[in-house]
Amino acid sequence: MTEHGSRPRTPAGAGTTSRLVRSGEDFDIIIGFLGFWAVVLLVVTVWMEITAQPAIGWALGLLATLLALYGMVRLRRKLPARK
Repeated sequence: MTEHGSRPRTPAGAGTTSRLVRSGEDFDIIIGFLGFWAVVLLVVTVWMEITAQPAIGWALGLLATLLALYGMVRLRRKLPARK
């Protein structure tokens, strides 16, 4: 502890590696979330098509979710591997 009761400072870059790994894990959570909703939207879209109801909104939502999922996977690949 320092004289003001705060935590001592760490040298610059000391926690950088663990933060990069943690951000990769955050990406994994977002990818899982998007993957879940992509499956839900796929099932709803197929059901709407089978029952001859308008499905364009559901299909566009599925497309947006899949594009977001693709983008997140590409960003995730650029992060360093977890140890």
